[in-house]
Amino acid sequence: MRTTLLRSLVALVAAGGPALLPAAALAAPSGAPTPSPGAETVTRAGTSFLTATTIAAGQPVQVRASTGDYLYWSFSAEAGQVHDVAATVSFPRDRSGASTWTLEVFDGLRRRQACTDGAQTPTVDKAAGSVSLGCTLREVRPWAEPWSGDPLPGTYFVRLSVVDVPEPDLGAPVDVELLVAADGEGGTPADDGELSTPLVPNTRPGAVLTDAQVASPVDGEDDERGLGDLVTLPALGSRWIWTTAGGILAAVAGVVGFALTRRPRRG
Repeated sequence: MRTTLLRSLVALVAAGGPALLPAAALAAPSGAPTPSPGAETVTRAGTSFLTATTIAAGQPVQVRASTGDYLYWSFSAEAGQVHDVAATVSFPRDRSGASTWTLEVFDGLRRRQACTDGAQTPTVDKAAGSVSLGCTLREVRPWAEPWSGDPLPGTYFVRLSVVDVPEPDLGAPVDVELLVAADGEGGTPADDGELSTPLVPNTRPGAVLTDAQVASPVDGEDDERGLGDLVTLPALGSRWIWTTAGGILAAVAGVVGFALTRRPRRG
């Protein structure tokens, strides 16, 4: 009887063990990537897609930010690679409530890519001191149909932000650590196709045209223009003919009607 009770207790603890772990341990991705030896640490982050900080695979990131900030990084991907993105956010323990964080990855066309592994949107209670996020991307393909949304070679963006946080906790300082790891040497896998140009976003929108691209006016063109060039007459057509004829007939009908209805003068 005692042995049966002990076995039941062990099975109950084993089944409920994950529920007793802290939220940070639950959010930790399996097989977290490690930095490359001798890689320089990046200490900044962008605030939009256009200002995203460029990093390389295996290059660690350590940034001091505030709760509510949108942090952006970008990295290059080649066909045949599988990328793992891992991030850890540390914050003060004296917080007013739970918070939910999210880690998103976009391709060069700013399409959000699906994650095959990792805690992409974990929620931690106010007693936790950190939260771990992760995202494992699908293998980069050398080509794909435009409607498929498959990952293609080019530039990818990582965005880290908080999606749900109590208002008193906004602006609180946080320490962010991020690392992108690439599995595979790249190259074209066994696939019957190849992308002609990598998906790289246009980082120079609204460029001013050069003088060579602007058509210059011909000298003396304004002096040679006469009154006939300044006044543009509409082309004559059936619409204008019927309009003119209708106006003349209306004037004639008005004169005839006035003559018929006019009273004769008395002598």
